[in-house]
Amino acid sequence: MEAREASKTSPRVRSALDALERAHLRKTPQRLAIVRAFVDDTTHPTAQQIFDRLRRAMPTMSFATVYNTLDALERAGSCRVLRVHDDGSARFDPRVDAHDHAICETCGAVRDIEPAKRARLPDEGDLDGFEVRAVERVYRGLCANCR
Repeated sequence: MEAREASKTSPRVRSALDALERAHLRKTPQRLAIVRAFVDDTTHPTAQQIFDRLRRAMPTMSFATVYNTLDALERAGSCRVLRVHDDGSARFDPRVDAHDHAICETCGAVRDIEPAKRARLPDEGDLDGFEVRAVERVYRGLCANCR
């Protein structure tokens, strides 16, 4: 990446591009566009939504490139995959810090919620060997637009 372009790149974009590099993926124009379209997106988009947004500007980019880039970001710890809908579809969340989600049962919108004060986790013996890696609350209801 040229110095001029790097100076215009946000820290979140640089971090995501570094994660792709650690995953041994080159910083191609397509991957740069995917990262820029994703890292500040608070809508928790699907790979298809990102592909649809970028398709006009990059007609030769494949859906597989979008999905594989998001998958590499997830494996590198730079995003989280959410399966918050009954259909099991994957939504991608650029925030990896602890936070909760509010999901509209009508339109499917997913919104970040700062975590409420956490209750004490169960004792290790109560979990029967289960290793807790994350705790997340999901609030389901109606968004302001659907109410």
